[in-house]
Amino acid sequence: MKKLNCIIIDDEPLAIEGIELYLNDYDLFNLVGTFNNAIAANTFMYTNQVDVLFLDIEMPKLNGLDFLKTLKSNPYVILTTAYPQFALEAFELNVIDYLVKPIGPDRFLKAVNKLNDIYLKTTSDITEFTPDYIYIKAERKYVKLFYKKIKYIKGLKDYVIIYTTDERVITSINIKTIYNELPKNIFSRTSKSYIININFIKTVNSDTISLDNEELPLGKTYKNDFLNNHVKNKLIQRPTKNS
Repeated sequence: MKKLNCIIIDDEPLAIEGIELYLNDYDLFNLVGTFNNAIAANTFMYTNQVDVLFLDIEMPKLNGLDFLKTLKSNPYVILTTAYPQFALEAFELNVIDYLVKPIGPDRFLKAVNKLNDIYLKTTSDITEFTPDYIYIKAERKYVKLFYKKIKYIKGLKDYVIIYTTDERVITSINIKTIYNELPKNIFSRTSKSYIININFIKTVNSDTISLDNEELPLGKTYKNDFLNNHVKNKLIQRPTKNS
């Protein structure tokens, strides 16, 4: 799990020291700074990534709650204060927790667990973006090819010809290399010299595969894998008498 960069903002040196000691017990945090006022912390945050604030409220120069209202970023915030009366206003600012000094280790642990739960949920909701294209170097330039437009690829020793719905692209890589980079749920190696986009297949015969206007070979070495992965699992059959 990625560590969270955190800072402590408190005008009491002993309070900072106490939170530092607690943080040493948790692998979740990477302490990147301590500050005795919010103005100094704000300057630091302009040029550094800060994920978590351990923030006091009553401080010189700028009150902790007023400081929160000025932030353009949205770090996780755990307030650490000697004043319980600001709790309602604090939670309206979406803080993770509100710790009243003196802070015991069990109460600090509870706040960390709450933060960890929210962090895990947030990161699990983020789905990784998978590109639907590749770039191929051809004729001293990089050509962007969308998977949905690649019909098939023909290998010729140390280069391949990529046939798309719009053009034909030649690039100096072998067929094994390009096949390893393609998504296997879309492309299938059907012979020593051919890779086919399964979405363009019209019919499959014993030793050939028909696309729109092309008939390509289905090699013996690749036939079983192709049929098992792309045909049989989609095949609709007449039900048996016992079905």
